[in-house]
Amino acid sequence: MSFQFCKMCTNKFSSSLIFKPPILVAIAFGVLGMQVHGALVKMGFGFDLMLSNDLIVMYGKCGRLGVACDVFDRMLKRNVVSWTALMCGHIQNGNPLESLLLFSKMGLSGVKPNDFTFSTNLKACGLLNGLDIGRQIHDICVKTGFDMVNVVGNSIIDMYSKCGRINEAACMFEVMPVRNLISWNAMIAGYTVAGFCEKALVLFQKMQEVGGFLDEFTFTSTLKACSDLGAIKEGNQIHAFLITGGFLYSVSTAVSGALIDLYVKCGKLFMARRVFSHIEEKHVISWTALILGYAQEGNLAESMGLFRQLRESSIQVDGFILSSMMGVFADFALVQQGKQMHAFAIKVPSGVDTSVCNSILDMYLKCGMINEAERLFSEMPARNVISWTVMITGYGKHGLGKEAIRLFDEMQLDSTEPDDVTYLAVLLGCSHSGLVEKGQEYFSRLCSYHGIKARVEHYACMVDLLGRAGRLKEAKNLVDSMPLEANVGIWQTLLSACRVHGDLELGKEVCGILLRLDSENPVNYVMMSNIYADAGYWKECESIRELVKSKKLKKEAGRSWVEIDKEVHFFYGGDDTHPLTEKIHEILKEMERRMKEELGYVYGVKYALHDVEEESKMENLRVHSEKLAIGLALVCGGSEEGRKVIRVFKNLRVCGDCHEFIKGLSKILRVVFVVRDANRFHRFEDGLCSCRDYW
Repeated sequence: MSFQFCKMCTNKFSSSLIFKPPILVAIAFGVLGMQVHGALVKMGFGFDLMLSNDLIVMYGKCGRLGVACDVFDRMLKRNVVSWTALMCGHIQNGNPLESLLLFSKMGLSGVKPNDFTFSTNLKACGLLNGLDIGRQIHDICVKTGFDMVNVVGNSIIDMYSKCGRINEAACMFEVMPVRNLISWNAMIAGYTVAGFCEKALVLFQKMQEVGGFLDEFTFTSTLKACSDLGAIKEGNQIHAFLITGGFLYSVSTAVSGALIDLYVKCGKLFMARRVFSHIEEKHVISWTALILGYAQEGNLAESMGLFRQLRESSIQVDGFILSSMMGVFADFALVQQGKQMHAFAIKVPSGVDTSVCNSILDMYLKCGMINEAERLFSEMPARNVISWTVMITGYGKHGLGKEAIRLFDEMQLDSTEPDDVTYLAVLLGCSHSGLVEKGQEYFSRLCSYHGIKARVEHYACMVDLLGRAGRLKEAKNLVDSMPLEANVGIWQTLLSACRVHGDLELGKEVCGILLRLDSENPVNYVMMSNIYADAGYWKECESIRELVKSKKLKKEAGRSWVEIDKEVHFFYGGDDTHPLTEKIHEILKEMERRMKEELGYVYGVKYALHDVEEESKMENLRVHSEKLAIGLALVCGGSEEGRKVIRVFKNLRVCGDCHEFIKGLSKILRVVFVVRDANRFHRFEDGLCSCRDYW
């Protein structure tokens, strides 16, 4: 929008006098522009209104906004073009607030705004998420009739979309007497960003029906809508339309990137690779989409191979791909690859970006390497609220609640204001460490702080905190009295507390609510089944299991993994596909024998099915995925004196028997086990766990 505005303005501004150099508005090199400026002053045109306007535009485009402001301030007379050109310059240089302040001063000067003035400042409101000011400007446009001017109407649509008011944007779109390409693009993009992707596709169809011209922005937004919906059929149709219509998407970075993103998200990596191979000048965005696509599919070898190709190309690796790759390593807990990427990031300019440092910090924390994370955090050249929040979250997940609290307080002394996610992180830290009073203090502070509204997730943390302390009635009362609608997650948190403390009656009540809210989620049935099993109500337990079977619900399969010599090994429950399976079982049996002799360990058979023989129960428990992963680490030398820490990762909550088994193992082997499950980190050392047996 700003580019269109400036282009139209400059064509209009520079045509009135033939000796006023129109080149001013197109100069991309500030030094030459200043030389021309000096020549104009010597020629006696230093205070000419039209030339001064051109100078403001030129300096704004060259990033010399200070000089543009000087020209503006020295003008003997200013018109609407003068004011609008400087507003546009502020936005072009990333300062939309200054544009709005200038708009306010302009109103006091007596100069009336035109359509481009309104358009520019509506854009500023969208960039600032300034809904209230945007509405005020919209009201002025309605009163003056400018809202029906195309460029203003388009900016109103864009402003409301960016401020999250998609219905108001749609109302503006509907009342527009004439719609151009930008109108359709703004509305399609607005629907897509707001998550109303079906409406975006319907609008795209209508646009074709009225014979509207389509450009790369139309296709990019529509393909993103298909991508978010997983609408591969519609995406294929658009791809075919691009080919048959002669649209050279291979030279359009945005469209080719959107196509790759569509195929990646729909699991069609073969097609994504084909599109990628046809791109004439590959952009870092396309590389990133494909690299992450392979990584998310679990094909880390192909992903890393592509990343090596990217490094060898002439394309500069940016902060986004570094952060994204770190995110993959964090999710899969790939310590060695993460360290290698950290070493690479240090050598490139984008590696010092705060966002990249935050991703590296998150990677170390999710890999259980708290010391490395602390070192990095202390050495970061700049920290933002995300940096502090990531570190506080890491402390909380590692059961270091007091450290999380210390950092939360230190953050505010450093003049960094916590946001809602930071409060969530410190409440999580209090919850995992059983710091009830501190948690209540921070929750009370959050509720009384007008700058942040408590969300359901904050209440869920408090329910978890009270539940861990055995204060189930208080937890239930908090859910009943909260001003927000309770979601499935908060009821599941309360149900989990009921199981830990054996409160069958409250568990039945909460389970009833859960099944009314989410009857197709197998987790809810499993949790209640476990409560019945713990209480010895086997008939009721079996009844729930039969109900799950009849509804054909399937619980997510447990999966654990361990990294050995830079290679990741995955295991599922009962997995016998690993080439070292026989040795894994042998060493697990040997560990069980030693634990029985030295510690009196017995299987926690209550965690197995009750209707099978004792020996079968033991066999079932031995092949849990986390035990198999640990077994492989031990086979590969994990129990030797040289290896003091074994790290294992699981996608679900670690079961009770495995928890007891690893505690015993840490004692007899004098090895530290760090296990990351879906809830938190467990550090097993000398027969104890950092979670204090509540997770």
